[in-house]
Amino acid sequence: MNIEQIYTGCLAQGAYYIESEGEVAIIDPLREVQPYLDRAKRDHAKIKYIFETHFHADFVSGHVTLSKESGAPIIYGPNANPSFDAIIAKDGQEFQMGKLTFVVLHTPGHTMESTTYLLRDENGKDHAIFSGDTLFLGDVGRPDLAQKAADMTQEQLAGILFDSLRNKIMPLADDVIVYPAHGAGSACGKNMMKETVDVLGNQKKMNYALRADMTREEFIKEVTDGLLPPPQYFPLNVKMNKEGYDDIGLVLERGTVALSPDAFEAAANETGAVVLDVRHQNDFAQAHVPRSIFIGLNGSFAPWVGALIADVKQPILLIAPEGKEEETVTRLSRVGFDGTIGYLDGGLEAWKMAGKETDSVTSIDADTFKAAVEVKAPVFDVRKQTEYDAEHLQDAHLTPLDFLNDHLAEFPSNDTFYVHCAGGYRSMIAASILKSRGIHNLIDVAGGFAAIKKSGIPTTDFVCPTTQKS
Repeated sequence: MNIEQIYTGCLAQGAYYIESEGEVAIIDPLREVQPYLDRAKRDHAKIKYIFETHFHADFVSGHVTLSKESGAPIIYGPNANPSFDAIIAKDGQEFQMGKLTFVVLHTPGHTMESTTYLLRDENGKDHAIFSGDTLFLGDVGRPDLAQKAADMTQEQLAGILFDSLRNKIMPLADDVIVYPAHGAGSACGKNMMKETVDVLGNQKKMNYALRADMTREEFIKEVTDGLLPPPQYFPLNVKMNKEGYDDIGLVLERGTVALSPDAFEAAANETGAVVLDVRHQNDFAQAHVPRSIFIGLNGSFAPWVGALIADVKQPILLIAPEGKEEETVTRLSRVGFDGTIGYLDGGLEAWKMAGKETDSVTSIDADTFKAAVEVKAPVFDVRKQTEYDAEHLQDAHLTPLDFLNDHLAEFPSNDTFYVHCAGGYRSMIAASILKSRGIHNLIDVAGGFAAIKKSGIPTTDFVCPTTQKS
């Protein structure tokens, strides 16, 4: 038996390759399926099953293409109703693969079709669970994403999830290995651990949602408390996973068209495409195509694209480091953005050589920023609420990047203001969005809050308000 977790850090997503006696199962595959096909060929094995734990919201799975390429059937749990051919398994149904057995455990709550796959070894012993978004390490799947499709409230879904965990997961032995679909950084949960594999016994001790003495009401309250609105692209990814999509090869063919500066400019004007610059933030600050949006490949690229561009059908034109064009189109396709129509051939240097206009972002170091703090210049913090609550600059305005468009009216129209995040990546994204909206009187703080703290600029902890009794 061979179990391999194929973890994609920028999505905080785990796919799984399981092999026994020349037969292979793939669980929750990524959009680009060639690595799975190549691996099976290298192992002289045949892909027998493609298991999907649910209709994913945060990425487009590769199940449809992988099934077509390998001939293996796609398997969902109860309540799934995809538009393509698939086996809709019953609760408790078993699937043999080599010397192993997969048992379908229907575990609704995150979504109504959510299913955990229990793996038994050749001796029939429970070995591992592939829990999808039902059980994470340190958390469980958020119960608000499937409200509309299930015609239920998030509280009702949370109650169903409580039952699934108590009746299907918690009775399993403590030495059963837990392989979740996501880790820390995913928007599918709130407080996931940085580890990506654990044993169930440890989760029973560490995971708040698996407390043995927890009541149903306590569970519902804790699981639903503090949920932020999901990214707008989530329902669009669910639709693609449920109804199908173009093969990745076609997406790459359309997206990796080299365009001269004149052709690039014409395409931007004629199609209304977003010009997406994926270079390093320092390169973007020095020079970029006016009104282009920066989201660098060196950060949580795909999730930020999904959160900020939102419409997966939006045409996109790329400015990428040389040799990174195909990688960029691939990573966009992982979250359903299949509308890339080409890239700037020769990059920004070709744009400059063609005599085209460029723009820049003023970026200063934290030591230089001290002078602005001393005169109480406006400062905007684009980190998350939880980061701001933990520690922030005195008098800094919180304008989280996720919801930047909701805060546009708060930025000064004439006075110079400063923008920072934790390390410099998100603040440059914010700067690019603001400039694309015609707000140019900004200065980025390079290195973000980490550099600000190191420079000795005073910060403050969040203080909960207290109620005075008369």
